[in-house]
Amino acid sequence: MAVLFAGVGGCGRQEAAPASAAPPALPSVVVTSVEQAERPLEIEALGTARAMDAVEITSRVTNVVETIAFEDGQFVEAGDVLIRLDSDEAQADLALAEAALAESRSQYRRSKELFESRTVSESRMVELEAKLRADESRLQAASARLALTVIQAPFSGHVGLRRVSVGSLVTPGTVITTLDDDSVVRLDVSVPERFLALVVPGMQVQARAAAYPDTVFNGTLTALDSRVDPVTRSMTVRATVPNPDGRIRSGMFVSVRLVGGPRSVMIVPEESLVPEGENQYVFVLENDRVSKREVTLGQRRPGEVEILAGVEVGERVVVEGTQKIADGVQVQTVESPTHVVRQR
Repeated sequence: MAVLFAGVGGCGRQEAAPASAAPPALPSVVVTSVEQAERPLEIEALGTARAMDAVEITSRVTNVVETIAFEDGQFVEAGDVLIRLDSDEAQADLALAEAALAESRSQYRRSKELFESRTVSESRMVELEAKLRADESRLQAASARLALTVIQAPFSGHVGLRRVSVGSLVTPGTVITTLDDDSVVRLDVSVPERFLALVVPGMQVQARAAAYPDTVFNGTLTALDSRVDPVTRSMTVRATVPNPDGRIRSGMFVSVRLVGGPRSVMIVPEESLVPEGENQYVFVLENDRVSKREVTLGQRRPGEVEILAGVEVGERVVVEGTQKIADGVQVQTVESPTHVVRQR
């Protein structure tokens, strides 16, 4: 009985070995390869339209407006009279200067004849010649003051709205109207500095304005600024666009596409990008683990983006499941042909 009980007691102390726990399932991700592809250079940017020549028409003297010779928005030719100021005082000054000069010339001629007969001294002749030259200068000054009472268009273009009325007192710097030569417009466009190596004068420019959403205005890139803005990290480039119908107005906001020839670039699907702040990352598959890498982006197109640096052609990047993984995580992968970037 003792042996029997001992055996029973021993059996009571034995426990079944626990079943081994199953390892956690690896996150499943879809990957595709970084491709090399031919793509046209297309840089999207924003800019502002400016008239080729633009000035504010102002007075250079203090005077009263006598005549306004233009209508709001009118096209004027270079040299057309825009404003006439009161000229009575200027004309009187001119008449006095002309009379004084005539008298000086007469005295000088008479004295010169007498000088030749030694009746007038040389010092007197020097004095009369100096007076003659001074009166000539006074006449020129009076003529210039009279000319300032007539304000003309310095070049051909469209005037803006007039800002004075007949009888208004204008002073130096008073803006009377504006004048824009908008037959050709300049587009000042801000381009991110990462594209500067690709931007060259002569590139084709396609511009759109919100006022004409179905119209593309074609032009040419003509110049690049000499400096990059240290705050925006962009540089201003300038294009010219023919504007014969005047639809593009100075100051208009425009969206611009700079177009160049085809070039070989690295392409990944847009959904592979993982943005963090101002930086962009992708998860690159290395053996059975993912490595998080910062990448430099080029142009974006629907469904795809160019990579300028950070990955190599042929490397595989995660396009689905990025929200489930982190740097260094082991994953199981699925190759999906639907995420292979299409050639265009």
